[in-house]
Amino acid sequence: MNNSLGNTARLIGAGLRALLVLTVVCGIVYPLVVTGIAQAAFGDKANGSEVQADGKTVGSSLIGQSYNLPKKNPDDANEAAVPDLRWFQPRPSNGLAANSVNTQYQLLVSGATNLSGDNDKLIKQVTDAKAAVVKDNSTADHQVNPADVPADAVTSSGSGLDPDISPAYAELQVHRVAEKNHLDVARIDKLVADHTTGRTLGFIGEPRVNVLELNIALRELTQK
Repeated sequence: MNNSLGNTARLIGAGLRALLVLTVVCGIVYPLVVTGIAQAAFGDKANGSEVQADGKTVGSSLIGQSYNLPKKNPDDANEAAVPDLRWFQPRPSNGLAANSVNTQYQLLVSGATNLSGDNDKLIKQVTDAKAAVVKDNSTADHQVNPADVPADAVTSSGSGLDPDISPAYAELQVHRVAEKNHLDVARIDKLVADHTTGRTLGFIGEPRVNVLELNIALRELTQK
């Protein structure tokens, strides 16, 4: 009887010691070491790839955001968002966000509707989005051809949070941005070229333009 109780006590003691050691190692030491390495070697990425402008954090290079005009009635949740056409626009994540469940770049909402390519609702969303892109980006001296509207201009990404657009979509917006900001088309065209990132390692992914970083550069250009 005494031996049984003694063995049980020793087992419980060993288990508690193991729990304490593992708690310290896995719950304190390991996280501190990993966090220290991340901060020392990859500080920017470890902190969320934050983007700074005028000394303030204005977003993350990994998360898209909208560029809309202020609402006429801020308390009206049903009021449609109207894009501020002075800025380069991201992939749709609004009322025309084809194939997305994320309607306002909300971080807590991510995913696609998984509508099929022949779904009437998706077809209407894409058609409406294309018409809006053509209308918004056609200027007095440049008419957008509907056939030139790229796919990312009328469909959201799978997550609805994509921060990048294709160079083709950025180029499509150049004339409109130049006109709205009273700048030369050539200067805006160069701005897009300077902020176009090629394929990772030369073969992974597609060329892309980060909309937030491009608009920060545009803002600096308009303030000169």
